[in-house]
Amino acid sequence: MSETAPKKIHLLSSEVVDQIAAGEVVERPAHLVKELVENALDAGATSIEVEFDQGGRRVRVTDDGRGIAPDELRLALARHATSKIASADDLWNLHSFGFRGEALASIAAVSRLTLQSRPHNAKSACKVVCEFGRIGESEPTGGNPGTTVLIEELFANVPARLKFMKSEAGETAQIKNTLKALALANETVEFRLRTKGKLEHLWPRAETFLERAKQILSAERLYEAKMNYEGFCAEAVFAGPHEVTGNARSILVFVQKRFVQDRGLQAAVIDAFRGLLMHGEFPIAVVRLSAPTDEVDVNIHPTKSQVKFRDSQPAFRAVNRALREALEKAPWLEKKVAPAVVMPYPSAEPATKKLSVADLTRRYEAEPTKSNLAPESSTPPSFETAPVNSVGRFEAPEFNAVVLKQKHDGVTNSVPSNADAATSPVDRSATAPAPKLGPWSRLQVLGQAHLTYILAQDEDRLVLVDQHAAHERVAYEKLMRAWSEGQIDVQTLLIPLTVDLEPDGAEALVSIADELEKLGVVIDQVGPQSVALRAKPAMIKDAALAKVLSGLAREIVERGGSFVLEKKVSDICATMACHSVVRAGQALSQEQMKSLLAQMDEFPLSSFCPHGRPVSVDYPFAKLERDFGRIV
Repeated sequence: MSETAPKKIHLLSSEVVDQIAAGEVVERPAHLVKELVENALDAGATSIEVEFDQGGRRVRVTDDGRGIAPDELRLALARHATSKIASADDLWNLHSFGFRGEALASIAAVSRLTLQSRPHNAKSACKVVCEFGRIGESEPTGGNPGTTVLIEELFANVPARLKFMKSEAGETAQIKNTLKALALANETVEFRLRTKGKLEHLWPRAETFLERAKQILSAERLYEAKMNYEGFCAEAVFAGPHEVTGNARSILVFVQKRFVQDRGLQAAVIDAFRGLLMHGEFPIAVVRLSAPTDEVDVNIHPTKSQVKFRDSQPAFRAVNRALREALEKAPWLEKKVAPAVVMPYPSAEPATKKLSVADLTRRYEAEPTKSNLAPESSTPPSFETAPVNSVGRFEAPEFNAVVLKQKHDGVTNSVPSNADAATSPVDRSATAPAPKLGPWSRLQVLGQAHLTYILAQDEDRLVLVDQHAAHERVAYEKLMRAWSEGQIDVQTLLIPLTVDLEPDGAEALVSIADELEKLGVVIDQVGPQSVALRAKPAMIKDAALAKVLSGLAREIVERGGSFVLEKKVSDICATMACHSVVRAGQALSQEQMKSLLAQMDEFPLSSFCPHGRPVSVDYPFAKLERDFGRIV
């Protein structure tokens, strides 16, 4: 059998080279749209219109930017021709989206491209047509200042690539998502989107990032956050934890205004919502991160959809802390508070008016009397001294795994009802204003439902509060506060517990031993891969703590930093809280329920338990009235 002769090395033809480049830069029509819109942004456009049909096989992008001079029009379609950089050093100080000079050439290699442009100081426009890589001559034409790029018959000369295109609907959705992302990153530019000649979206110029996000995102209420950390500036717009989605596509991340796919920054967003989301839920958030130019490399992927940080920790922390600090203020609770006045009883009502439930409730509320005022010496009851003889107490796990179809923040700052006034110990004859009640303590407690839910009301709704979830949040927040202040109850073990770890795990834990000791966890290294647990928080089991320490060591080895410790401490405190609070099926007195609601007002995130379950559910009186047929 004769040996096969070796193949000779040769240069590829320009046609093959162009198609290879096109395959890297233009994977699908959405990437084509992204490249053309970014070129328009680099040209200083203040208005951009994108029109497409056939799933992106035909695309027209029009802008009002600076335009291209007639003698540079053909050069713009050549490979590696650009006005954005001049030397290698410019790659580390980029102030533009494009810099390779490949986009137009790559697109022109796989389509029929018409490039028309007119600088603002020119009297007329010029255009050039490129037929699948063959550049024609420039010729004058009519046109407004700016540039228009028309793409037709995309991938007609590359049938294999055409087969890999998704359905028209799928490609259309991807183009729309890409344009939404570009609009979110550039609020000072007007965007218009047309599909098959029909105007589908118009996003006018906005003054702020938040204003632009409100134009585009489908969320009822949005909030903003900002953070500067070691030269990294993060700004975010996000929805409250009661507005969530079932996938991570609602998390959009931009670096230097580039829409990127970065798992680390996405993880920073998700972790900021820790304790506020249930399993399988993802937040709605848009994050824009600005980094020092010498700290980030955008030249690592042909489509520029990925970036690389010299040190990813400051980027992660800037994003995470911006969102977390904003979330801990619970901005979704900030609603207008009506004056705290007692509504007078109506003296007469028209016979044709239907009474509402709130009207009927007010009719039967008692005026404050000496007998129904709480004694001044009474003190709030403590859950630590609550009786354990709970009627119908259940320990079944089902009570701790309630899944609701929809979350509600469950809190509205509204006018206290007359019943609240009737039970208030405040002397009405005094001129001093009554103390301001929080959103939870202002609720009027009616009783307990199913020995599991606190039934309360305010002026316009019934509120059911999950007593276990509510008390769990309160206990969790107190434990986290005690940890930060170093005041955890500690139990010393007579016989130390040995915990075996993965390589480098023991060293990792010993490096944060001081922080662990604040939590009540005292450890010593007793081997290359093991530590001895000598003291622990009194409320947590040994086996559970051993498992937590193993996970903590693994995460520190992989990611490092005290931030991981804070997250793991949060998990430990959530576990401790869950095992130390009132349970579903436990009877509570009226005063105990009021005390729990008052304690919830101490912590802004009381609308959710540490595991992300909603603490309360609302039922507006208007809905009850409709259900009973009292109103239409």
